[in-house]
Amino acid sequence: MATQTDYYDLLGVARDCDGAALKSSYRKLAMKWHPDRNPGDADAEAKFKEISQAYECLKDPQKRAAYDQYGHAAFENGGFGGGAGQQGFSDIGDIFETIFGGGAGGGFGGQRRGPQRGADLRYDMEISLEDAYDGKSTEIEVDIASTCEPCGGQGAEPGTGVRTCNLCGGSGKMRAQQGFFVVERTCGSCHGRGEVIESPCRNCGGEGRVDETQTLEVEIPPGVDNGTRIRLSGKGEAGPRGAPAGDLYIFIHIAGHALFERDGTTLFTRAPISFTTAALGGEIEIPGLDGKTHKLSIPAGIQSTKQLRQRGAGMPVLQGRGHGDMVVQIDVETPTRLSSRQKELLREFQETETGDESPNSKSFFDKIKDALAG
Repeated sequence: MATQTDYYDLLGVARDCDGAALKSSYRKLAMKWHPDRNPGDADAEAKFKEISQAYECLKDPQKRAAYDQYGHAAFENGGFGGGAGQQGFSDIGDIFETIFGGGAGGGFGGQRRGPQRGADLRYDMEISLEDAYDGKSTEIEVDIASTCEPCGGQGAEPGTGVRTCNLCGGSGKMRAQQGFFVVERTCGSCHGRGEVIESPCRNCGGEGRVDETQTLEVEIPPGVDNGTRIRLSGKGEAGPRGAPAGDLYIFIHIAGHALFERDGTTLFTRAPISFTTAALGGEIEIPGLDGKTHKLSIPAGIQSTKQLRQRGAGMPVLQGRGHGDMVVQIDVETPTRLSSRQKELLREFQETETGDESPNSKSFFDKIKDALAG
């Protein structure tokens, strides 16, 4: 029997290398020995097949563990280190995983495992309160694993195909006798697909997908709030070897605003007014997010912290009708820079006070006097 080269030596990596180093080394060697770059060179073609076989084994954690323990014998005689005619399992946990619904894919029916859907992805987007009010169309850039164009996501070099897995005979599953039990598990060589790529695509290394930056258009509806989630179906990570892509979820974050604070569809703001406006009454103007100027009537004698409500001037209802309200809290401002004439007028007013002008103040001090007298 011919001596087989150690897979790690074949790929030029250390036995404790991580997946990134393994993939990088494989891609360099694949480009060097690819038959298209070495036309008519049988040795180069054989070398390319060897390194592809080595990478297919070591990139899979389960197969790599079996190879580290048993070497090439792990894949001879149809098992991971088992004797002739027996297909072994790495530990007793594999048996229970198969019996109780782990990796068997639904009993002993012999069906292949379905394509593994790509992962869902998350993108966090910050927008202004004005954009949350009006809604907007925008573009985002995301780094994502996308379907490899040269091989169409199949993982095989264009012009080549796939072959039936020798280990499982195309069923995608392995069966083994364990005492009184016949157990079944997903084939570790083809991962349940029943097929093996002989010549991996040199653009994606047989993965069927490549990392790239994509520009996507996002429609933000009016009324979105912190934590609103927008789903872009099929814009997540591409599935391996032509499997369906996952979804991309846009999570909305609203930036702070100079004038307004938000609670659901209600907008809150504070408006300082002069003490004369508070005493005599009047009118103030508040600019709204709708682009309009909202006029609020100030009743005579209004106190600080009093809230005035403007109906329909708040945030739009998300995917609904109507708007919330705008709530304006009044802060009465005491003047700090008075002219001599203004001070004189205030003293004249003070001399005419009876206490009835400020009932809350009069009541408070009357209570103090009663408490002291008691």
